[in-house]
Amino acid sequence: MEAMAAAKPVIKIAALCGSLRKGSYNRGLLRTALELSRESISGIQMEYIDILPLPMLNTDLEVDGKYPPVIEAFRQKILEADSILFASPEYNYSVTAPLKNAIDWASRPPNVWADKAAAIISAGGGFGGGRSQYHLRQIGIYLDLHFINKPEFFLSAFQPPAKFDGDGNLIDPASKQKIKEVLLALQAFTLRLQDYIFSVLF
Repeated sequence: MEAMAAAKPVIKIAALCGSLRKGSYNRGLLRTALELSRESISGIQMEYIDILPLPMLNTDLEVDGKYPPVIEAFRQKILEADSILFASPEYNYSVTAPLKNAIDWASRPPNVWADKAAAIISAGGGFGGGRSQYHLRQIGIYLDLHFINKPEFFLSAFQPPAKFDGDGNLIDPASKQKIKEVLLALQAFTLRLQDYIFSVLF
């Protein structure tokens, strides 16, 4: 059994946060996910991809089929990833402008989101960012992103007891365990999707 586990392929996960705020709780969720991927889950290589440097979408910046270097670098990171983990705060019942901007840049021809597995985690008030998750899933249909259905992770961040410390780090053990379950489900689904695509193509 140990030999079989050691042979499990390593998948690359690109982690994106829809909030640009340093103390963002959603960014705190991603820090927990990165920590879990390093310390307690084998077969995952996760990288946080910063969307702050991306300019607002403007097709005038596309010249002779080329994008500005910062956009090219971002698109390459998404292309190289096997799957995507979104931390998606909710603004006005939807995804944030920075996240939508990043999504749109990577969807420009050729669409580098296509045929990748994805998962969403979110923290916020009330519904815990749930409406943004449902909107993001809808956007993913056109992008050919394939989201895991379960487990879902919505964290109501402002109800006691405290879920985060003063620096925005997740301190709630139950929530950490749920994020681990999301990562394991994303890992398993990514491998199944890759096997399916390979069988169809070859």
